[in-house]
Amino acid sequence: MALEINDGVRQPRLLDRVREANRLRHGSRSTEKSYIGWIRRFILFHGKRHPAEMGAPEVAQFLSSLAVEGQVAASTQNQALSSLLFLYCYVLHQDLPWLDDVVRARRPKHQPVVLTRDEVRAVISGMDGTARLMATLLYGSGLRLLECARLRVQDVDFAMNQIIVRDGKGAKDRVTVLPAVAKEALTRHLLKVKRQHEADLAFGPGWVELPWALARKYPNDIICANPSCSAPCSTPSGGRGSANAPRRIRCGTPSPLTCSKTDATFAPSRNCWATTTSVPR
Repeated sequence: MALEINDGVRQPRLLDRVREANRLRHGSRSTEKSYIGWIRRFILFHGKRHPAEMGAPEVAQFLSSLAVEGQVAASTQNQALSSLLFLYCYVLHQDLPWLDDVVRARRPKHQPVVLTRDEVRAVISGMDGTARLMATLLYGSGLRLLECARLRVQDVDFAMNQIIVRDGKGAKDRVTVLPAVAKEALTRHLLKVKRQHEADLAFGPGWVELPWALARKYPNDIICANPSCSAPCSTPSGGRGSANAPRRIRCGTPSPLTCSKTDATFAPSRNCWATTTSVPR
């Protein structure tokens, strides 16, 4: 991890400290990326000055520039302000009496556009494939977009006609309804994905991301050392074990199996953590 010198003491760089503060509070990956992006823009806007040397005038100038020159929405401006508040409160640990003078943008109030059932039916009928299935689940289950994209097989209960949303907004679980109109299409989709998974396994081991501390809990799992984690992975190497024993794989040599790319700001040590086991024949 890169270091910076502060009062003679070597400390992690500012953005790395932002990542640590967010993970300490179990913030989401998307929140971390958003905070990092706005803080970086704030620093670059003021000529790469350190935020500890700045205060209310610089924050107000940055937010005003977003509204006047960038013409961003009020919600975007408030998101930038929240990122800077997080920086000063939880990373730089500064008292912020000057924040009372920083004006938050007010979001305009609009009447929501609500489609009728016929209109929703017309929109969904114009779609096909996975997109149509996702739209049906979004409308019938009330899922958020990322909740739908991250939906796991084990969280769909066909017998009880319900979906369990794991680690939703605010790191909360909840139960929602599985719409009957989506059951047949979802069943076909699961069979298709299963066949694709089995075909992938025919080329070698299976992969899955190990978030948070699971990489330390299972030390025999593999590490993709490529920082971008976009290069194909090599074939299994190392000692031979039992039929289902984990094996170590290193990035470098092309193979039919590629490592899925993960967010470098989330994975420990900017690496992609994955695990694999051989497939019994």
